[in-house]
Amino acid sequence: MIRIGVFICHCGINIAGSVDIEEVVEYAATLQNVVHVERNLYTCSEEGLTAIKNAIREHNLTRIVVASCTPRTHSPLFQRTCEEAGLNKYLFELVNIREQCSWVHQKNKEKATQKAKDLVRMGVARARLLEPQEELRMQVEPSATVIGAGISGMTAALSIATQGFEVHLVEKENELGGMLNKLNKLYPDNKDSKEILIRIKNKVKANKKIKLHKKITIKNIEGYIGNFNITLSDGESFKSGVIIVATGATEYKPKVYGYNKYDKVITQLELEEMLREGSLNANNIVMIQCAGAKRLLGIRSQVSDVGDLKPNTNDLTPNEGVEYCSRICCTVAVKNAILIKELNQDANITILHNDMEVYGVGYESMYRKAQEVGINFKKFSPENPPFVEKKGEKLKVRFYHELLGIEREYLVDLVVLSTPLIPTPDAENLAKLLKVPLGQDRFYYEAHVKLRPVDFATDGIFLCGTAHAPADIKESITQAYAAASRATIPLDRGYVLAEAITSEVNPEKCIGCGTCVEVCPFQSIILNEEEVKTEEVAYITKKASINPAMCKGCGSCAAACPVGAINAKHFTSPQILATIKAFGGGIEVHA
Repeated sequence: MIRIGVFICHCGINIAGSVDIEEVVEYAATLQNVVHVERNLYTCSEEGLTAIKNAIREHNLTRIVVASCTPRTHSPLFQRTCEEAGLNKYLFELVNIREQCSWVHQKNKEKATQKAKDLVRMGVARARLLEPQEELRMQVEPSATVIGAGISGMTAALSIATQGFEVHLVEKENELGGMLNKLNKLYPDNKDSKEILIRIKNKVKANKKIKLHKKITIKNIEGYIGNFNITLSDGESFKSGVIIVATGATEYKPKVYGYNKYDKVITQLELEEMLREGSLNANNIVMIQCAGAKRLLGIRSQVSDVGDLKPNTNDLTPNEGVEYCSRICCTVAVKNAILIKELNQDANITILHNDMEVYGVGYESMYRKAQEVGINFKKFSPENPPFVEKKGEKLKVRFYHELLGIEREYLVDLVVLSTPLIPTPDAENLAKLLKVPLGQDRFYYEAHVKLRPVDFATDGIFLCGTAHAPADIKESITQAYAAASRATIPLDRGYVLAEAITSEVNPEKCIGCGTCVEVCPFQSIILNEEEVKTEEVAYITKKASINPAMCKGCGSCAAACPVGAINAKHFTSPQILATIKAFGGGIEVHA
């Protein structure tokens, strides 16, 4: 017999401020199969969770409906509570009466209350048809693969290896360290990058759990969490339980401000190498920020080879550049300007910017120090960016001073362009091999910016460092530890539980058309050939087969199947139709 318990949350005033909770409680008690209704100030509190467990035992509840807030953050909590009370966690339904009701109807309590009733009624209707589900238990290969041996990749590899697990560290270059090999000092404490690099490289090389694959790329990746099959470009193949992507980023090479035309126009990364080698010889320096930002391209004064172009005509390469802020460029410019000033107090340094972004307390103090030691900051507008031209042995930089409203000129020995970090050229190819997404800026895209910031949507694959987005060394290291921590969980446990909400195929209905294979975003479906023999003839037929370890239960296949041969567990057609029917107040709904 189905016995449903309904728990209505006040959520402080988040829900109760717009919804009449007492009225919703009274209404819920009248619904079919509901044998217990309770309201809580905060259902997610220890008191509220205990109330759910006690009610399950005392009233012999077989289904639980909680009307509270967002399922994404709170469903796992309530599901664990059900399990602790001996109830299958898939016999739980969460109704969102906060984001979907009270928050969007704050000024109309009567209608908000009615909508809350509707949502609870729909939740109860679906709960009646819920069935217990079992999660597939899969063994995990106790090893990890880290792709990229920059500072974040080496940090992640060391973190996992020191916990006793084998790590394959794959690096496409012949040297470890990535971009750290080209840096001079690291802000904000001016540590020598070479010392840090040597120390971590020695640790990696000395760790017997880490197997280095240098000057090697990934050729193919198959499988799923706990059982990835990885093939390298040299033909070697091995298994890994988890994968961490730490492929880093690369510096954008601009086609503006005379870069590659005048030898005294360089990038910040090239300046870092000059400072590292002690080869800098310049007294008058101008640094130009946002060199490579699309919002500044297409302007006459920024084009490297103007010719007969007129103001506001398109740049020769209008699609060049990026639309995002690279975050670290301003801080790098400030750091290098201070370092040059410390080497040569007579140096005259001006930073031309559209807006300085030095985030964080420590970096803001660097900015203030730069002003104190005499570094000049001048603001220009996107409509009037600077213009660089040759003037004898020197360079002339002209720009429109936005605050003073006049045009200024500088005769300088060196122009340094602050250019953004961009994804590595092979990012898209690797994303296809891993079956993971890229964001609109073509960096790798995390599962959730707050809840799963170092996870991919594909289980068992994690990311860190500048492969994710432009970041400084400290952020990259922190993210590497986070990714290693997440990756070590299944390795240490030795198994993973695959999501029970998957799709399943009814072979008797399947016609082998392959539509499900085409629409599956996780490549979890294949067509198997089967031989069918009858008394008259033998023939080959095709049937779809779903790998439950790779399936994420998105339901695309079930929706696309032309013959209804695929069923999405926990979101079956009867459950969905019952919800729709409940919303209609009893109207008849047909499949």
